[in-house]
Amino acid sequence: MIAGYVLPPVLKKMGFPRLIISGFLLLLFIMTPFVDADLPAQITNIINRFSWNGVLVLAMVPMIHSGCGLNFGLPLSIICGLLGATLSIQFGFTGPLSFMMAILIATPFAVLLGGGYGILLNRIKGGEMMIATYVGFSAISFMCMMWLLLPYTSPTMVWGLSGNGLRPTISLDGFYNQVLANFLPIQIGSIVIPTGSLLFFALLAFLMWAFLHTKTGTAMTAVGSNAVFARAAGISVDRVRILSVIMSTWLGAMGILVYQQGFGFIQLYNAPNNMTMPTVSAILIGGASINKASIPNVIIGTILFQGMVTMTPTVINAMIHTDMSEIIRVIVTQGMILYALTRKTEGAK
Repeated sequence: MIAGYVLPPVLKKMGFPRLIISGFLLLLFIMTPFVDADLPAQITNIINRFSWNGVLVLAMVPMIHSGCGLNFGLPLSIICGLLGATLSIQFGFTGPLSFMMAILIATPFAVLLGGGYGILLNRIKGGEMMIATYVGFSAISFMCMMWLLLPYTSPTMVWGLSGNGLRPTISLDGFYNQVLANFLPIQIGSIVIPTGSLLFFALLAFLMWAFLHTKTGTAMTAVGSNAVFARAAGISVDRVRILSVIMSTWLGAMGILVYQQGFGFIQLYNAPNNMTMPTVSAILIGGASINKASIPNVIIGTILFQGMVTMTPTVINAMIHTDMSEIIRVIVTQGMILYALTRKTEGAK
């Protein structure tokens, strides 16, 4: 109820935070022509950003379903993807093959590190999100040293003068830059749709949806809903939780590879720190809670979050002729995160 008015069932199910953000985003779209901004370019940017970030947001789903909470240890997943990407280049793979090899190389790292991460989370049930945050910080700090010490020799990646250590930013030109985005792209007027990236996300989202409807997926949901009941039903709670963490870690590794191919660069050292909060906030804005999430939450949240990131700076800057847009965006997005975290009963229906 808002000011004595009862929301229609559809809008009530959508949730008040998403109504606010959707209305704000719609207002920005309406205002775009009046501030002389390029609307087709903004729509293209939103679609591109969705295709880059969708898989990273999808990586939140398994751990939420198993009761492990939001994956603030996402940097660990990203590091697995970075290892796959850099080793693929180091071994001399180029073009689309380098992307495929990056996936293959990242997978065993994700399984190994995800398994260890899952064992750790099983030892501290109830404090998963806090511990996950420090796991992410620790992994990033450790890899800051390893990027300098590991024996990489590819001239594309190492520092030019010393030849020791990797550069903070590595170009993917000649490797898998835009490898998905350039697969069967669709152009409607000035709007370009990266078909390959969207299909890759759709494939992983479908596989996740299908898995959640299997016997193991149902057991994972049961563990997240009521671990005591699941254990009484003969489900190995710890094993299911470890599986969910491995899946989340692997999806996060795939997500950063998709992000890199769209962005065109590999970013190392402290860069993974910048990915966690936008990813967590996207799925929360989409309607997920700390114990329930669905594929629609991923899609809606990513579109809303990336829409704000794209539209707000352009429209607000054009209106007030000063750069306050980032401050406004942070206030809105972090406010929605706070609201979602306090609504533990709200989530996927």
